[in-house]
Amino acid sequence: MPVTASSKSYRVGRSKTGLGLFATMPIKKGTRIIRYFGPILDSRIPEQDDIENKYLFELNGRWTIDGSVRKNVARYINHSCRPNAESDVRPRERKVFIRAIKNIEPGDEINYDYGTDYFKAYLKPIGCKCPSCENKRKKQRAEARAERAKVKARTERKAAKAAPKATKKKKLNGHAAGKANGRARA
Repeated sequence: MPVTASSKSYRVGRSKTGLGLFATMPIKKGTRIIRYFGPILDSRIPEQDDIENKYLFELNGRWTIDGSVRKNVARYINHSCRPNAESDVRPRERKVFIRAIKNIEPGDEINYDYGTDYFKAYLKPIGCKCPSCENKRKKQRAEARAERAKVKARTERKAAKAAPKATKKKKLNGHAAGKANGRARA
């Protein structure tokens, strides 16, 4: 039987993406953190299959948990492409537990991967805001800035090399033009 974390081991708090669930005590790898719960919806019943919200957790092709109820604190766990927890789905029992896959320190945000379907439907259109993706975008922006700076420096060096040649040509052209003007006057 896996170890279950105490309800005092996490709290809801502000995160970069809105609200999130944060550890208040160390949570060891393998610990069951919290249960994701709510009314069970049956996809064979049309009015239940038509329910749309961001808190639906599909157990299998037929059963889905509507986690939008306020008492479901697990709904505050945000997505991460490099999570510290994962969902332990038990379709026969119609239950979902969130379990730590890494040691989680106090103050760390608890997160898990929402899966490809959710990612494509809700996160990709607006851009994933998880720390992993934010760091990747930050690195790409820094590399792009560095590349632009290299190109600019290269262009300035070429311009600096070309400037003395252009000045020599002007002097030579100006000198020749002066001689021509001098002959015309005489």
